[in-house]
Amino acid sequence: MTVIGQDRPGLVDSVASIVAEHGGNWLESRMSRLGGQFAGIVHVEVSDEKEQSLADALKTLAARGLTVVVHADQPQTSAGRRTNILELVGQDRPGIVRQISHTLAELGVNVEELHTECTSAAMSGETLFKARAILSVPESCDLSELRKNLEKIAGDLIVEISLENLSSK
Repeated sequence: MTVIGQDRPGLVDSVASIVAEHGGNWLESRMSRLGGQFAGIVHVEVSDEKEQSLADALKTLAARGLTVVVHADQPQTSAGRRTNILELVGQDRPGIVRQISHTLAELGVNVEELHTECTSAAMSGETLFKARAILSVPESCDLSELRKNLEKIAGDLIVEISLENLSSK
């Protein structure tokens, strides 16, 4: 499910309580406050006979300002894919995410997680853009071509990019 609403104490508790009341098991989640909003993705397990009543109960949270959208589980296969970590640091400017994501998409690389932030550089005080992504790279993707394309972007944008292989799945 996905959840989003204006941040305030008790949002996670309201979702967790409904899941527990329906015999659900909270398996994993990624949740965060950003720009005054609270958003997250939650993976829960519930018996088939309680699935619809759980979904209906979660929709009642809209009255308290929390939008919950329930999605059926769709397991993904990772066969023929490698996991890589992409890290980027450089002076902030518009278009960094667009250029990187476009290059990745052209080569069939899936962005599984993306964390970005702007921080102040220690010595100069300039705004630095930092990104860390977990990528699922198909075996058919030529890693040397991917690296070459990323290095070109790094040169154009004057940023540092690293690509590290985590596993061969």
